[in-house]
Amino acid sequence: MGIWGRISTLVKSNINALISKAEDPEKILNQLIIDMRQQFLEARKQVAVSIADEKRLKRQYEQELEKAQEWEKKAMVAVKAGRDDLAGQALARKAEHDKLAEEWQQQWVAQKQAADQLRNALTQLNAKIQEASRKKNLLIARAKRAEAQKKIQDTMSGIGDNSAFDTFARMEEKVDQKEAEAQAAVELAGDAGDDLDAEFKSLESSSAGQSDALAALKAKMGVGPAPAAKPAALPSAAATDSVEDELEALLREDA
Repeated sequence: MGIWGRISTLVKSNINALISKAEDPEKILNQLIIDMRQQFLEARKQVAVSIADEKRLKRQYEQELEKAQEWEKKAMVAVKAGRDDLAGQALARKAEHDKLAEEWQQQWVAQKQAADQLRNALTQLNAKIQEASRKKNLLIARAKRAEAQKKIQDTMSGIGDNSAFDTFARMEEKVDQKEAEAQAAVELAGDAGDDLDAEFKSLESSSAGQSDALAALKAKMGVGPAPAAKPAALPSAAATDSVEDELEALLREDA
């Protein structure tokens, strides 16, 4: 094969591949049913013509039989009338019509067989069309299901790309890192607040004991107000009894 032959073969194969790929099963099947029904209508017309021819041939055959019978009757009438010459002529005509009737019979029988075959073929064609019509929807459903499965597989193949999953995992790691940083910031802020409170509490407790001494020192140096006098402590029960004894003794001396 020459170079041009190879190129031509390659071009034809590519064109056929494109046509096959572009074919829509639903449209093709619907069109096939339409074409088959159109063929059925044409075939039925041909069958009708064939049946009409068969009936016409049968009528011709029957007519020749009737004519042959008529000439036979005429021959019988001539015989009765003593006209054997006319009877012979009538029988000759009868023989002609018998021969024609035989020929028409052969044509009619052949045409009847052809018409019967066409009837059977038409019946089979109609049955095939009905079967094709019943299967059409099933084939269309199968084609759609196969197309849907192919689309799903193509989609799953795209989702199965590792780059997409790697990107998803990387984004998940970033989110985890941001959540960890946010949690750490919250914990650090809580720790700082506790230290500050502890420091102030320490200052308050340590300065509580020094405040009085510091105030007294400042009053002595004349740089601050005098410290407030503390209320005198109440005397104990023993001290009260001693004071009462002393007062009684003083009263006895004065007497």
